[in-house]
Amino acid sequence: MLPEALELVIVTPTRQLVRTRTREVTLPGANGYLGVLPGHAPLMTELGVGELTFQAAQAERLSLIRGFAEVLPDRVTVLAETAELAAEIDLERAEAAKARAEQRLAEKDPNIDWDRVSVALQRALIRIQVARKHRGVPVNAH
Repeated sequence: MLPEALELVIVTPTRQLVRTRTREVTLPGANGYLGVLPGHAPLMTELGVGELTFQAAQAERLSLIRGFAEVLPDRVTVLAETAELAAEIDLERAEAAKARAEQRLAEKDPNIDWDRVSVALQRALIRIQVARKHRGVPVNAH
């Protein structure tokens, strides 16, 4: 018999963000998004940069920057490098981080750490996307 819901646990190195029951989780896998329903086959997967969504009392979303997930038929455990609930994201701060990263990329500095700046830009973009969706602002609005 399939479980009716999943226990979802999301943790970062500094805190536990979520512990709830849900009927569905969408994870940003390293190679694309992964949908998980109760009864899913067990697996371990690497996570990339993206938006994690789940349905608790209402639809919830958070930005997630890399990590790993363990999926079991009745539980999803996410160990994230960084994660933020949509309601906690400071949109102005994320937009300022995006502008800084874009400026660094445009400078053509031969000493630039491209990987670090690229990750900073990805992180800012996903934070902006998640925060805007949460606030009902069109994602492509400036």
